[in-house]
Amino acid sequence: MTSATTSAPSTLAATGGAVTGVATKVVQPAWVRVMHWINAIAMIMMIMSGWQIYNASPLFDFRFDRSFTLGGWLGGALLWHFAAMWLLMLNGLAYLVTGLATGRFRRKLLPISPASVVADLKSALTFKLAHDDLTVYNAVQKLLYLGIICVGIVVVLTGLSMWKPVQLHWLVSLFGDYPAARYVHFVCMALICAFLVIHILLALLVPKSLRAMIIGR
Repeated sequence: MTSATTSAPSTLAATGGAVTGVATKVVQPAWVRVMHWINAIAMIMMIMSGWQIYNASPLFDFRFDRSFTLGGWLGGALLWHFAAMWLLMLNGLAYLVTGLATGRFRRKLLPISPASVVADLKSALTFKLAHDDLTVYNAVQKLLYLGIICVGIVVVLTGLSMWKPVQLHWLVSLFGDYPAARYVHFVCMALICAFLVIHILLALLVPKSLRAMIIGR
């Protein structure tokens, strides 16, 4: 009995130290947090100004409500869109280079398999997906993040091809022609909006993930 009683405090102390270590472990490093919020601001600016640009020459039989657009008119929207474009491109490029150089992408997003995606998707739909360790991404998160990186690259390329269709004619030809590039750009925008909705919902369902993106822990 004495032995058990004596060892308990030491075990508890050791456990307490471990728990403290986990609690103070950095989940999102500073460079990730800064670039994440810059990307978020730039993307929202691009979407809202892009909707105003779309309204000037719609692809489909609808227009976006002016309450959710940015720029007030076509010229103003273009100025906002180009400003946000450079911010997104430079910050996004820095994020990609840093993520590859530090090995973060490899550690966080790989490996991934169809079987793991299906299994984690089933768990997510039945609210059984664990979020105990925020440093480890589940297969659904890996797929979403890999997908949005690819979509982000395509939306920039289509945007550049629409901005300078003559000078970058070779880029326009990758998408077929100028009208096709507009449609691809619109689809990418819709996918980014869908990602943002899912991303925000998950942050609300798992508040500690939002806290980690603000203070790192």
